[in-house]
Amino acid sequence: MKTITRVQLMAMMFLQFFVWGAWYGQMSKYLFTQLGASGEQVGNAYSAFSLAMIVAPFFVGMIADRYFAAQKVLGVLNLLGAGVLYFLIQEKDPGRFFYLILAYCLTFAPCIALTSSIALRQMTNSAAQFPMIRVMGTVAWFVVTNLVGFYALGDKVDIFKISMAAAVVLGIGAFFLPDTPPRATGPASFGQILGADAFKLFRDRSFAIFFVSSVLICIPLSFYYAMANPALTDAGVSNVENKMSLGLISEFGFLLLIPFFFKRLGVKWMLVVGLLGWITRFIFFATGDAGSGQWLFYAAIILHGLCFDFFFVTGQIYTDTKAGERIKSQAQGLITLATYGIGMGIGSYLSGIVTDLYTVDGVKNWTSIWLVPAGIAAVVLVLFLLFFNDRTPAPGTLATSPLRAEDQPNFGTEAAGSSLNMSQSEYELSVKFSKFKAKGKKS
Repeated sequence: MKTITRVQLMAMMFLQFFVWGAWYGQMSKYLFTQLGASGEQVGNAYSAFSLAMIVAPFFVGMIADRYFAAQKVLGVLNLLGAGVLYFLIQEKDPGRFFYLILAYCLTFAPCIALTSSIALRQMTNSAAQFPMIRVMGTVAWFVVTNLVGFYALGDKVDIFKISMAAAVVLGIGAFFLPDTPPRATGPASFGQILGADAFKLFRDRSFAIFFVSSVLICIPLSFYYAMANPALTDAGVSNVENKMSLGLISEFGFLLLIPFFFKRLGVKWMLVVGLLGWITRFIFFATGDAGSGQWLFYAAIILHGLCFDFFFVTGQIYTDTKAGERIKSQAQGLITLATYGIGMGIGSYLSGIVTDLYTVDGVKNWTSIWLVPAGIAAVVLVLFLLFFNDRTPAPGTLATSPLRAEDQPNFGTEAAGSSLNMSQSEYELSVKFSKFKAKGKKS
């Protein structure tokens, strides 16, 4: 890969996640403080992203990947998104805000897949080249959330202005990215994009349990994304965005530890540790305070890496192994649709309902609110322990299989699906790092 191409791709990835990170974690605080939104309205706003995540693969797989150059679609979508944000920043009614954020998310969600697709198409060795490109997304999220926290913009409309400005820059710059013409030919069926062939995996009881558990654990995950910022703010924690960015560092650190623990724990116990982490962190959120108990908040934030990587990234590797070469892309696509679409959609809506339920005279009982996702995670853990009994070997196989661009989940578009995962998590990076780790041990 040429140096100029590498720089272009790194800038593209940085800007796309800069656009996302500017508003996503802070939107709830903005809605509560500036628009006087109810918990249900906040939950609805976050569920808009999940709805868009369901629609995105069909748009990419049936239209963008078959008729237009990917970089041009990326540019148009970002400029359209900036246009929607222009109207959104002027909206003061939380009810109408939902329709604007839904419209914006419909322009944004496909971009997550498109950036990965554009990057991978320029590479001669994706295993060696992709991680350093994709990690710029994590860097961008860290940078923008710390900027928002440093300037105390978390509850200001400026979070959307920052996103709008970055979207304009990327929208224009996308037209100067390396050409990525469509490669897919022939019609794409609804079943192919949905991942219908992967349904046969449900004949395996353990995989079915894992699938259901993945959907259910996304409900507590949604509580974290939607409510952690306003909860910490109400508790009196200062510079919330800066402190929450510690979760990004944790996520990246635990990602690098996956090969080590995979070999020693295996799939089942990696997933169990992840579930235990979810329960623990929500209990910490429920019992912490801004005084002597602030360490509990820090611990809850830092546990994000263990919770997310040990369950979701491990689960993606497990799915990749169970599916086999022929349907691994459809299997990953199905998991992503179910978790980040359905699971997080339900979770976002439920987080708002629960928040309203435990709000009296405008005061939120965050202890009671956080115990709800803790209880849900505990139920998932019991379900998982009782019925999951997969014997798939972990050492040397799950974490070391090569990841080619054509092997990645795609929803009908190559190398796009796994990049649809929430936030900064890297399925590709974990598998590739694991592969290199294994090679290092053999040498």
